[in-house]
Amino acid sequence: MLLAIDAGNTNVVFALFEFGEGADATLRGRWRIATDPRRTGDEYAVWLMQLLALRGVERSAIDQIIIATVVPRALHNLEILCRHYFEVEPLIAGQGKAAYAIDIDVDEPRSLGADRAVNAIAAHAKHSGDLIVVDFGTATTFDVIDFNGAYKGGIIAPGINLSLDALVGNTAKLPRIAIQAPRGTSVVGRNTEDQMLIGVFWGYVAMMEGLIARIRAEIGRPAKVIATGGLAVLFDDATDIFDAVDPDLTLNGLAILAHKAAAQ
Repeated sequence: MLLAIDAGNTNVVFALFEFGEGADATLRGRWRIATDPRRTGDEYAVWLMQLLALRGVERSAIDQIIIATVVPRALHNLEILCRHYFEVEPLIAGQGKAAYAIDIDVDEPRSLGADRAVNAIAAHAKHSGDLIVVDFGTATTFDVIDFNGAYKGGIIAPGINLSLDALVGNTAKLPRIAIQAPRGTSVVGRNTEDQMLIGVFWGYVAMMEGLIARIRAEIGRPAKVIATGGLAVLFDDATDIFDAVDPDLTLNGLAILAHKAAAQ
């Protein structure tokens, strides 16, 4: 079995895959924990081993591990987890046998985040033609992948929770609110909380739709929009801009990289 680890700025996601015939991988479980670079391999182990036990999975059943991280300080302790508790040398996305093997057609290819590269790989494997991948994470990223699977560039915008934190943190009287779809269809709020929610939510939808329209115009060809990340489902009901919503795109990309590495 494969353990895929996606270490993001907010959460570290652990996912368990089982391979069938060919490259088909079935997601058997996923768990997340808040990202903390100070968390030791031992702490990860105590938490993860209990979750695996609840699923009836022996740690000896995991014979392959792959890690993607955008938090360099977190990598060392994750590697310790893999070596000490699973006796597996982990693959690192973008390195060695887990090299991306796609054309990264930007000014500084080495600066591309592992999550965005892996998203590009998974999106191209699952969808044909030109693609725009929108990933709702700590930041919201828009990535352009052409019909040959080459990464052509993208956009980085503040995530909606970052935007809300900035609004609340820099004003004296605005309350903290939860991100959710506003009630009804009116964009004129009648109280402070509704006005904040409308501004953040519908403002974000307008930003997203506007940027995607500009990207499509620049590409000059039809392009499918694939949404991923924790808040993708929330926005799916508010716009018809998405052609597909795939919350596990990054994890599936890691499974693709791991399968290719195993075949070498």
